Amino acid sequence: SQQGCDPFAQTQRSKLQHRRARINQQINKEMRMRAGAENLFRATSNHKVKETVALELSYVNSNLQLLKEELEELNSCMDVYQNDSESISVPMIPLGLKETKELDLLIPLKDLISEHYGEDGVLFEKEIKEFMELRQAMRTPSRNEAGLELLMEYYNQLYFLDNRFFPPSKNLGVFFHWYDSLTGVPSHQRALAFEKGSVLFNIGALHTQIGARQDRASLPGVNRAIDAFQKAAGAFNYLKENFSNAPSLDMSASSLNMLVRLMIAQVQECVFEKVTLLRAQSDFLTQLQLAQEAARVEDVYSLVHQTMTQAHVKDYVPFSWTTMVHVKSEHFKALSHYFAAIALCDCPAASDAELPEHEKAFIQFHVTMPDGPSLRVLLQDPEERRKLGKAHLKKAIMKHEEAMRIHSLCKILRKMDILQEVLSFAHKRSLSKYSEIDHEEDFFETGDAPDIHPKTHQKPEIKSPNFSQVKVTDLFHRLGPLSVFSAKNKWYPVRRVHLVRGENGFGFTLRGDSPVLIAGVIPGGCAAEAGLKEGDYIISVNGKDCKWSKHAEVVQLLKSTGEEGVEIGVITLQGSEGPKTADKKAAVMSSGGGLMKNNKENSRKSLMNSKSASTLLVWNKKSKRSKNSTYSVPFTAVGDNEAMY
Repeated sequence: SQQGCDPFAQTQRSKLQHRRARINQQINKEMRMRAGAENLFRATSNHKVKETVALELSYVNSNLQLLKEELEELNSCMDVYQNDSESISVPMIPLGLKETKELDLLIPLKDLISEHYGEDGVLFEKEIKEFMELRQAMRTPSRNEAGLELLMEYYNQLYFLDNRFFPPSKNLGVFFHWYDSLTGVPSHQRALAFEKGSVLFNIGALHTQIGARQDRASLPGVNRAIDAFQKAAGAFNYLKENFSNAPSLDMSASSLNMLVRLMIAQVQECVFEKVTLLRAQSDFLTQLQLAQEAARVEDVYSLVHQTMTQAHVKDYVPFSWTTMVHVKSEHFKALSHYFAAIALCDCPAASDAELPEHEKAFIQFHVTMPDGPSLRVLLQDPEERRKLGKAHLKKAIMKHEEAMRIHSLCKILRKMDILQEVLSFAHKRSLSKYSEIDHEEDFFETGDAPDIHPKTHQKPEIKSPNFSQVKVTDLFHRLGPLSVFSAKNKWYPVRRVHLVRGENGFGFTLRGDSPVLIAGVIPGGCAAEAGLKEGDYIISVNGKDCKWSKHAEVVQLLKSTGEEGVEIGVITLQGSEGPKTADKKAAVMSSGGGLMKNNKENSRKSLMNSKSASTLLVWNKKSKRSKNSTYSVPFTAVGDNEAMY
């Protein structure tokens, strides 16, 4: 069976997790005290009591604030997730995993198996325990491909769990508890969609951790980081598009939108690093390309910064993240001007042969054309190049200083020496270049250099999760094929019928596989007399379970009976009695639709019927129903293979 990593091994990360869990427990306690105090505050009319409670409330609230700050410091321990290589890579932002409480499904599932499936729940204890072990392992996935596969495997098992045990009209009565990955605030819901969404969130979060720990000083490392951040963006985007009304803030549309953008920005930063690795030569066109790539990184980080400072996201995102993103947008703007200056000052002026190509690249290089001479003159006159290069450096230095100023405002980032080193190295590099090209006899006023037009040779992709890459078998397949034996179907208790073959056989026609369907009953035949009906499913022959049997196997069992006859077990689906049963099976078969089909109407109805509807947010998959509203799954079992037996 799959293993999570040992949650008690005192790795850096598990120490972090334990401290997080401890703070979460304290936050929980304070939240309970706050809820109690608020209720009392509303209920009492006694002024003295009101004053005391108000005082207690302010105390609890300030406590909560302190706990959240402590949690934020933990969440931004980015160095825990960074790589161990010597070279300096700018730190990336990884996400912590959502924590969850243990879940005991033994009794609820055994009860449901007895009530709904009419089987002895005790006989399924092994499967239930296996499912619970898988859930337990998935709480602490290792930070690698195996950890991702473990989360995917659990996610795929939830599809079967949903179809087997979550009927549209009733819930299991168990709550799924998950903590917000950023604030540690707990939420719980009965809807399985909340469990699915939280696992999906963790798939995204695990990708961010894998991306952040790559050594990006080498090409394979950068490519792995790009892949990981693109897949993280895909997981968060999939969550945003397929789920709505999440009970926890980290899964709200605005947070997910911010996370997708943050991941895309981190991909773009890796693409810039990739270009610096691939283009070691220092010719004019390469330097222009680096400047445009840097401008593109600045562009996407500015967008993330705007997203993080919006009203409903601002109070929630850690200050260290917002600062980091802001610092990076200024830093990359500085780099774009620095590389523009290097292109102009360090590369020889264009020869006549190079001029057309250089002109073509340079005409699209600035957002607005720089003041001064024509392009041709500019590109061929070293003095003009120096003037414009100096203007670019002046702007670069201003932006480096701005990046360092913003960085210094955040206590948490100040502790991150790596970022500090990167910023001050870039700043010094621009300063020394400036003093190198600055002539004492320069009397001209250094102009304002126009910004660089952002451009990238590799656009980031949002890579949706590929759930089919991890194959799982339904743990509860012994209950029978899902096409019939699912939570949403109901059937009458099994009938055991004794048949003796007459001269015309048993007097019925059969069709399909797993389970085999009685397609027709001949009036007056022995099947009709025994009470078999069209539309019944054969689930056993002489005590042998036939739920999964193929057509030919059932026929073989029937044919091999002698004079003493045969005992067959059949079930009738409720609501399927009537002439149109032939289509019924096809309709039932076709309900195996998308992996996460959560019909909104049904869940809404079921939640409204439950007493605690007010405390439950309806949180489930947005209905993506096509017009014909059937989920077409090819139904191979219905063919013209009906025959009389």
